This record gives sequence, C-alpha cells and structure tokens, in this order.
Amino acid sequence: MDQNNESSSLAGVRHVILVLSGKGGVGKSTITAELALALRHAGKKVGILDVDLCGPSIPRMLSATRRDVHQCDSGWVPVYADAEKSLALMSVGFLLDDPDEAVVWRGPKKTAMIGQFVSDVAWGELDVLLVDTPPGTSDEHLAILENLKKLKVADGAVLVTTPQAVSTGDVRREATFCKKTGLRILGIVENMSGFVCPHCSECSNIFSKGGGEELAKLTGCPFLGCVPLDPQLSASLEQGKDFLKSFPDSATFSAISGITKTLLNSLQTKE
Repeated sequence: MDQNNESSSLAGVRHVILVLSGKGGVGKSTITAELALALRHAGKKVGILDVDLCGPSIPRMLSATRRDVHQCDSGWVPVYADAEKSLALMSVGFLLDDPDEAVVWRGPKKTAMIGQFVSDVAWGELDVLLVDTPPGTSDEHLAILENLKKLKVADGAVLVTTPQAVSTGDVRREATFCKKTGLRILGIVENMSGFVCPHCSECSNIFSKGGGEELAKLTGCPFLGCVPLDPQLSASLEQGKDFLKSFPDSATFSAISGITKTLLNSLQTKE
C-alpha cells in the first residue's frame, strides 16, 4: 500500500471509482445506486460517497433518509443501508436538518466539505467505493480529484450518458476532462437506452440508441453496456427498494449485472 494512504480513512478501501456525467438528468445517481447493489449481490463490501452537494438523492434511493451521522476516533461513521453493513453511505443529505433544505454554498465551503468527505469518513474495509459526483466539470470535481490524488487511491471513472447527441456531446467533454486530469476512464454506460413496456416487456427506442457505444469508439474508451428506461426500476428507487432482488428475471437486471461484471474484470486486470 502507498505510504500516503497507510493512515488515511481510505486505507482499507481497495478501489475508488468516480461516476460522472456531462449533464444532469441522465440517471447518474441511479446507475451509482444500482452498481452498488449489484456489487453487493456479487459479495463485495461497497461504499457510496454522495458528493452531489446540491442534489443528494442517494439516501432516498437506498431507503436511508433521516439517519444521523456520528463521530468516532477516526472520523465520521458512515450510514449503513443494510443490517449486514455491506453497503455504507455518506451524503450531505445526512448533515441537513431538513431534507428539503437547499445547499446554498460558495465554492470554498463546498471544497472544504469535499475535503472532509474524502479524508474524514471512517469507511473501514471496502472492496469498492463509488463516488457520485455533481453533473458537469466543476470546482467540485477538481476538489474531489485533488483530495483523492493526495492519497493516490482513484482507480478511474465511469461516464454515464443517454443515447441522444446532446448528451453524448456533453460526455465527450467529460472524457476530455478525465484525460486532462489524468483520470482513467473505466468505461461508458448508456442509460435510458430504450423503454421497457411494463405489460409486455418489449423495449422501444424512444430516445434513439447506440450513442453511448459510438461515443466509446470515438473516444477510445471501453463500452460497459446499456441500461433501459424501466418503470419497475424507477418505482424501486422511489420506494427505496432493491430492484435487483425484486426483478432478477428482467432485462434491466441482466444489463446492470453485465456492466458490473465487466467493471470488476477491469479492476482485477488493473491489479
């Protein structure tokens, strides 16, 4: 292990993956939550660091709202979404008195909070830590990377797009950001890739298809796979339920499981 990381709160974390999107509304937090659940189902201990300071949606998606964060000798104790303590969460949502409260902070305060999130959460032993970031390429992203690079622990990024050209164009800029900052791109996920009918399970390509795969070819990045727009997935997230446990026979389950397997293989190859 690197000496800079020996005594840090990330010392027991094997892999750190950032989840990025060029624009809002593409389902970045959805993909983060489902990847975490899929990794947990694969027997991994997982953490999610929700750094989307203005839109912390991970606690609700994983039925962990209105939880208190406590301090221990080594920092903040994360909130656990399951009794087995195999899915750990930290979000600014846990630090707000009112879940409807707006985070109206200037850049320096956001940067300071991100520094605390990266260095002061007592994660313990984790196989994978997923970092759910704000959309775009803002000061927050630079703050996350700078703090992670001090500890030399960032494995790479997963980029989330929808099929339309306007979204893939934004993700192309995100890929450029990764290359400029030296962040490895682990792959691209095309979300909302078709609509799954809740009655007959037929998939219709309402937003077109193939934009993510084409973008992967253009940027030379791995393509991890497509996740359809599935009403059952949306309902599960709204209710804070585990979609992968509830709908193991669905095409969406197969898509998320395939992406997770490819991602794990990529991390093992890196090792």
